Amino acid sequence: SQVTKRFGSTTILDGVDLTVHGGEVVALTGENGAGKTTLMKICAGLIRCDAGEVRVAGPIGYCPQNPGLFELLTADDHLVMFGRGAGIGRTESLRRGHEILEEFAYPLHERSVTRDLSGGTRQKLNLALALLTDPTVLLLDEPYQGFDRGTYVNFWDHCQAWRDSGKAVVVVTHMLAELERADRV
Repeated sequence: SQVTKRFGSTTILDGVDLTVHGGEVVALTGENGAGKTTLMKICAGLIRCDAGEVRVAGPIGYCPQNPGLFELLTADDHLVMFGRGAGIGRTESLRRGHEILEEFAYPLHERSVTRDLSGGTRQKLNLALALLTDPTVLLLDEPYQGFDRGTYVNFWDHCQAWRDSGKAVVVVTHMLAELERADRV
């Protein structure tokens, strides 16, 4: 509540209040440079706010706008590494990860290193990593970049399923056509 963030003399966020409950999808939209990504990074604990506080109930899954992937690792390498970081074993990480990737039509036969994947395929992996630990809070910063139309629609269907399962979902979006799929904008 009352989150404020400055970069130098420029105030990016000024007393922002955002409350999202379990079982709710909230869309954040606004002009470029309005502070949407900054707010998401603060909520994910990646950067500190200058004033105010963030309270999060439960584990967070964060899908940044720009995938935080390692160029020379495969999808399976990422799943195992991120899973291990969360205390999940190799077999379970791969099982969960493949299940998520399959839901988003990721080419599971693909064994290329990340740098050789298309932007949409990289983003599917990025989203799967955010979902790997079955978080109760999802912070999704334009997570569908590079998705084809079918996968994009499928993403919004998944948002509804996550909401229905009791997750709190925040989606940064510029895609105004899908805003009716959110509970609040």
